[in-house]
Amino acid sequence: MKQSMKAALFSAFVLPGSGHFLLKKHLQGVLFSGVTFVCLWVLLSTALDKAEEISLKIQSGEIPLDLSRITAEVTNQTAGDGTQLAEIATYLLVACWLVSIVDSFRAGWILDRKESGHEIPSKT
Repeated sequence: MKQSMKAALFSAFVLPGSGHFLLKKHLQGVLFSGVTFVCLWVLLSTALDKAEEISLKIQSGEIPLDLSRITAEVTNQTAGDGTQLAEIATYLLVACWLVSIVDSFRAGWILDRKESGHEIPSKT
């Protein structure tokens, strides 16, 4: 399998940036992985905060222990305060993932061309 395809698959299915690590492009790999981890941390901490709020309401008796009522409260929480940061993190995560796939394929394609002896067209 060509390096370009292997790198793109690693970035798509393992972790954004893992294809760059495979290609020995460590700086790009660290950047994509770092952005991914920060976005995942924001999303996870937001979800845990919302879950804690709901569990405290259940414990205090504000919300009855009824599945339909809890489901309604979860739906209300996802549209409440503090979700803008989670929404930005979601969009950034998706963008990072897609750019990582394309960029790792591009970097692998250049390496494939060099290894096969083809000349890479210059921009000048």
